[in-house]
Amino acid sequence: MTLAVRVIPCLDVDNGRVVKGVNFRNLRDAGDPVEMAKVYGQEGADELTFLDITASSGNRETTYDVVRRTAEQVFIPLTVGGGVRTAEDVDRLLRAGADKVGVNTAAIARPDLIREIAERFGSQVLVLSVDARRIPSRGGSSGSSFEVTTHGGRRSAGIDAVEWAHRAAELGAGEILLNSMDADGTKDGYDVEMIEAVRKHVSVPVIASGGAGKLGDFAPAVAAGADAVLAASVFHFGDLRIGQVKEALREAGHPVR
Repeated sequence: MTLAVRVIPCLDVDNGRVVKGVNFRNLRDAGDPVEMAKVYGQEGADELTFLDITASSGNRETTYDVVRRTAEQVFIPLTVGGGVRTAEDVDRLLRAGADKVGVNTAAIARPDLIREIAERFGSQVLVLSVDARRIPSRGGSSGSSFEVTTHGGRRSAGIDAVEWAHRAAELGAGEILLNSMDADGTKDGYDVEMIEAVRKHVSVPVIASGGAGKLGDFAPAVAAGADAVLAASVFHFGDLRIGQVKEALREAGHPVR
């Protein structure tokens, strides 16, 4: 049985406000996260993703408060990421109302964190966020054409993105949130080659992120192997509605809820 494709709005939260830029630069205010989450829930979003993009220690309590208030208002699964460094961070977010927690930089620094979280809370709560960008072809080498980045795509982690996704799934990650840093905020479409490359090497669900700009961008990502499509600015600024995206996917032959 084919599972329904999930449509997921992503809220990049900075100090309690939703922001959006291009390639994580030139951020502009997009609204109150709790109010926006409420609207997305009413419009038929399958899940919501919150990313605390500054994630400084002084900002953490703001994030917990936003998660608590959102969980009280919205009754679809909520994934929260940004600054998650320990299993205790995961515990606090789950207690605040998150259903799943995203990890990124801390798992790159210490991959065993993935196993620790999966063993304590179950793989179903763990989403590995992979910020990947294209690199020049390596000729005859066995690596892919994609590398993992940190610091909003500005710094190379020196890791092959496809190999990292595969390893993380083996360690216990329940889903891979695959974000194309080259496409982020550009509205030029998802990086379907990147999705295909990761899909070949992992069996867990893949969430496509980065580049959605028009209705025709979503179905190719699913055809490439994405189980869910995530977008931010096209929803925040009213370019597209959740229902329109679902209808476009349905017309392309992909089951939606």
